[in-house]
Amino acid sequence: MESKVVWKDGMAFDAHLDGFNFTIDAGEGVGGRNLGPMPKGLTLVSLAGCTAMDVISILTKMRVKIDYFEVGTAATLSGEHPKRFTGIVIQYKFKGKDLPLDKLNRAIELSMENYCGVSATLKPSVIMSKEIYINEQRV
Repeated sequence: MESKVVWKDGMAFDAHLDGFNFTIDAGEGVGGRNLGPMPKGLTLVSLAGCTAMDVISILTKMRVKIDYFEVGTAATLSGEHPKRFTGIVIQYKFKGKDLPLDKLNRAIELSMENYCGVSATLKPSVIMSKEIYINEQRV
């Protein structure tokens, strides 16, 4: 896995990752023009994507059928520079009929404890918690 960023102008960079290209930028308040996502936000997308892929894979092996699945994150940052993540809440939202909470929980636990490399990278310094929703009800 390799990546690089090449400066465009202002705070914008062309980002290259494994053959994919996209722009990253900063907000207008710090000299950017909002031309793309900010790097810290991409860390949250990486975490959500990593655990989501794990959970889908595990639930498929468990033969759990879901109709809809979404993973969201909400992060808190330290107040001083470097403004790092201090906490992240991961929201797992499932929709479907007769979804087994025990299997959903087990899939999430396996992802967060054994498989998600992004979670493992962040865990030593970031407090992470989870919320589970089934058919829009928090459980």
